[in-house]
Amino acid sequence: MPRTTRTITFSLPREMADRVEEVAKEEGISRSALLREALFRYMEGNGWQLLFRYGEQRTREQKISPEDVSSLVEEYRVDVGSSRV
Repeated sequence: MPRTTRTITFSLPREMADRVEEVAKEEGISRSALLREALFRYMEGNGWQLLFRYGEQRTREQKISPEDVSSLVEEYRVDVGSSRV
């Protein structure tokens, strides 16, 4: 059966590597599990940042004020709710 994971090697400053060891031990998980979670959270957060930047850009382009956002969200919810009936 083929492996479902891939090994990636990278370098960390000694102090950071020591801290990774400490945190993994405190959490009772492997270094790999800790670093997987950290990378996942970073990438997930980065995706949200890109989405927010896109939204900010579009609102500037369409001259939508922050006050308009609430009414647009409510309007969307009403439209989506009525289409489910």
